[in-house]
Amino acid sequence: MSKRKSSKHKLDRRMGENIWGRPNSPVNKRSYGPGQHGQRRKSKVSDFGLQLRAKQKLKGYYGDVTEKQFRSTYKDATRLKGDTGQNLIGLLERRLDMIVYRAKFAPTIFAARQIVNHGHIYVNGVKCNIPSRRCDVGDVISLGNKAKEMVLVIEAQSLPEREIPDYVAPDGNDKVQFTRVPKLDEVPYPVTMEPNLVVEFYSR
Repeated sequence: MSKRKSSKHKLDRRMGENIWGRPNSPVNKRSYGPGQHGQRRKSKVSDFGLQLRAKQKLKGYYGDVTEKQFRSTYKDATRLKGDTGQNLIGLLERRLDMIVYRAKFAPTIFAARQIVNHGHIYVNGVKCNIPSRRCDVGDVISLGNKAKEMVLVIEAQSLPEREIPDYVAPDGNDKVQFTRVPKLDEVPYPVTMEPNLVVEFYSR
């Protein structure tokens, strides 16, 4: 597994947006970029710059997945029928760590990846420690016995700033079912995501 080594809040500052909608994001107090030149007037961004920014924002939101993994997901999206941007979002939302995050089993996507890696998550009754695993419609994702008592999990389930989307159906406090692959406008992003620009970036 690749590990994110830099501060998670740096992405918020760099983008000037509260990517995950956290109440303690530094952007809530300082909406400008980091560094001594952060408050200078921003110059016009090129088309390539807009595409790169959209890609970095989407990639960062899903736990800052590696470029290799993200590009591979994009290639898989191009092979599916329909709109590539919508397909990309659908594939990213099918990731096991993202479903764990959507189910409010973890407070952040990074914590969700961690509890999957540590073997606390079961898919259809079978332990799975691969965060990037793609779940299928109908799969049941549940917490292990130890995870049910973890303070991290209990706190995540009481977070007021997030709600469980309707394509992740809860069955009690420790089990959910992935009912369907969502469209872009159904995904509860705290900020605007532009997968069409990501498609343009990779199709150059």
